[in-house]
Order: sequence, then C-alpha cells, then structure tokens
Amino acid sequence: MVKASAEGAWSLVFGALGRVVRPSVAWWSSTGGRRALVVAPHPDDEVAGCGGTILLHRRSGDDVAIVFVTDGRQSRALGLGPEEMARRRRLEAHASARALELAHVEWLGFPEGGWDDAELQRALRTVLEDMAPDVLYAPSRIDFHPEHYRVARCVAATLSGLRAPARVVRVCQLQVPLTPVLVNLVASTGAVMEASTAAMWQYETQIGSLLRCLRMKRYAARFYGLPRQAEEFWELTPEQYCLLHREPPARALVRTFRGTRAFALTDPLAYLRGRAERRRLAQAVNRRR
Repeated sequence: MVKASAEGAWSLVFGALGRVVRPSVAWWSSTGGRRALVVAPHPDDEVAGCGGTILLHRRSGDDVAIVFVTDGRQSRALGLGPEEMARRRRLEAHASARALELAHVEWLGFPEGGWDDAELQRALRTVLEDMAPDVLYAPSRIDFHPEHYRVARCVAATLSGLRAPARVVRVCQLQVPLTPVLVNLVASTGAVMEASTAAMWQYETQIGSLLRCLRMKRYAARFYGLPRQAEEFWELTPEQYCLLHREPPARALVRTFRGTRAFALTDPLAYLRGRAERRRLAQAVNRRR
C-alpha cells in the first residue's frame, strides 16, 4: 500500500513537471525493414531497457536480435548458487525472447565477473559485421553496475574498429534514469504494454529489480503525456558513443549514480543524483555534433 501510494504521488509530480519543463524530443518510429541489435550485459537487461521498443520494431516489420553477453550467475536472488542461477537465467532469456516475438538470439553467456574484454570485442565484431544493424541499443556509463559499463566500453571499442558501424546508437536506461538532461528520443510503448510486461515476467529470478524499471516507464509516460508506459533513450552517432566511453570515469559509478530501489518512496533520488555528471557528459557529446 505504501509503495503504491508513493508511486502514485510521484506520478503526479512527474506529470506536473512534464507540463512545465518538458524538453523537445524525437518520437520513436520505424518505416519497417530495419535491422536492430540489442546488447544486453545480463539476461533481463533487454526487457529492462527496451522491451517495449523491441516489440514496436517487430510489429513494424523490423528484424531484431539480442546479444546476451554474460550468464548472470552472480545474482543472489532466491538463494540460488552460481551454476543454477546461470542455468535458470539462460532459460528465462530464451522464454523472454519468444515473448518479444524474436527468433534471433546470440547467447555468448560469458561467466559474469570472469570474462575477457578482447574475447567480447571479437564476438561483438562478428555479430555486428554479420547483421550490419541500422540501430544499436546499448548500455552506457550512466549506470552504477560495473559490468554494464564494462560492456559499454567494449561496444565502443568494437564500433571504433568497424568501417561501417550502426547508423545510430541508442543508450538504454538500466535502472538508472537518463533524465531529461540526456533523453532525446522517446518510444510510446503503451500499446504493447501487456506483451512487454509478460516478457519481463519470464525472468522469475529477476522480477524484483525489473518492477523498478516498470515504475520508470510509467513515470516517463506521465512526464511526456503518453498513455500507460514509455521508454526513453539517448540517441547518438557511433562516433559520439565512442567519445562517451573513451575515458574512464573519475570515480566509481556507484558513487555517482543511483538506481531506483525496491521502495518507490526514494525514486526521485535516482533522478537527482548525478545531475552534474549527466550535464557534463551531454556537453562533451554535443560539442561533437
């Protein structure tokens, strides 16, 4: 009851703020026939960041593939051991992909916390060259999870070595809000809400953290005046994405950014913490436009 009341109150705040300070953004659309690739550091990051958008792509006639980088074995959910957790999360990933109407999944499945950057870059290069995506959905340094950031740096290193990288890179928010400082593309996902939520629920081991991401999608819808749910992105050129990840952060990301937590009461802190760093990154990237 307290959680629902807190979310309801913050939803009203987001709606009011959107009417007053809503920035200009582009609205997601597809003419069909495009190729999109999603890089998920862990099984569940794809639905956390862009599950609804994946469905919009598919229903527009686009080809979508997901690359699952690690096996997620370090999750402590449900008291499962590493091997059982890795087994469960692989099964969940494939079940979720089916719910997202996908036929193409690349399971790299590197042991979470025990993989090599060069090996991932080789694998990503193969996938990118084979698929030649028009759009790449990727993690970023706007995060608190060290492996999300590490995967992002590998994506950037791989893109920098390709002669024909993706046309655009869309940074997904994985429990850490991008906020209006960075968001420049919004997808209205209310029409596919039931299907995208069903895909989330395939991750029985991770549903606790995914429900926090659902709150962010509902807040986004209120802020942008859209029905039910929306997903937010920072769309960049490949060159800008590489620039964003060229230099390591000055301090640990967990000290800079904050994700949404189990209780909605503290949700605004995730949007407020790290505002100066978001502005700094936006300015650094905008200078290269």
